[in-house]
Amino acid sequence: MQSIIDSKLQELESWFKSFDSVLIAFSGGVDSTLLAKAAFMSLGKRAIAVTADSPSIPRSELKNAQSLAKSIGIEHLVVNTNEMENPDYLKNSSNRCYYCKSELFSTLSDISKEKDIKVIVDGTNLDDLSDFRPGLVAANENQILHPFVDLKFTKVDIRNISKHLQLPTADRPSAPCLSSRVAYGQPITLKTLSKIERAEALIKALTGIEILRVRDHNNIARIEVGRNERSLLFDELIMDKIDQELKTMGFKYITLELSGYKSGNLNK
Repeated sequence: MQSIIDSKLQELESWFKSFDSVLIAFSGGVDSTLLAKAAFMSLGKRAIAVTADSPSIPRSELKNAQSLAKSIGIEHLVVNTNEMENPDYLKNSSNRCYYCKSELFSTLSDISKEKDIKVIVDGTNLDDLSDFRPGLVAANENQILHPFVDLKFTKVDIRNISKHLQLPTADRPSAPCLSSRVAYGQPITLKTLSKIERAEALIKALTGIEILRVRDHNNIARIEVGRNERSLLFDELIMDKIDQELKTMGFKYITLELSGYKSGNLNK
C-alpha cells in the first residue's frame, strides 16, 4: 500500500514538473491542498495558489485556506470575485455553479496573464466526473487542467496521499460554498448567505459537529449532519437553543434531515 501511495505521489510531482509554472485554484479543501503541496514540492516559487473571496465563502474557510497556504510555504493570493453581481447566478438555477466557476476561472486567467503563467489547475478528481458538476463546463471553456483526472486519482487516492504527507486536510469533510445550501429557484441574497453561515457556526459551536449543512428552503431550515454525528443533536437544551437562535436569525421552521447528510441532496 505504501509503495502505491509513493508511486502516485511521484506521478503527481512529475505531472507538475512538466510545466514551467502553475496557478492553483485553492480553496483549502482536501483536493486543492494536495495540489498546492505537490506543486510547491515540484516547482517551488513557480507555483502560486489563488483563493477566491466572496459572500458565498464562509470566513472560517477563508482563514483556513490562508493558514494552510502559509504552512505549505506556497505564495498565496486572495482575490475578490463578483458572481453576486451576475443576475444569472443570483437566480440560483441548477447550473448556478457554472456562473460562479466562470467568474473564478476568468479571474484566474487574468492573473495568469499578468504573471506570465500558462497553466491553471483545479482539484477536480476522477469521482467528480460522475457527479452533477456544471462548473466543469466553465473549466473546459477556460482551459483549466485537472491533474487528478489526468492521473486517474480518486478521492480515496487523494486522502491517502494527503495522510502520507501529513496534511491536516486528509480527513477533512468537503466544504462547498454557502450558495449550495439554498434550494434551486430561490434567489441568492447576501441576507440568506449570512443567515446560513451564522446558523452553521452556531450549531457547530454548540455541538462540535463537523459535517453540517443548513439548507434554506424559503426560510425553512433543513439541518443535515453526518450520520454518525446525529446523536449530538439529541439533547433538549441544545435543540431548544438551536430552534430559538435560528428563528431569531429569520428561519420560520427548523427541521432535521433524519437520514443525515448526503452530498448532492439539493440535486434530488
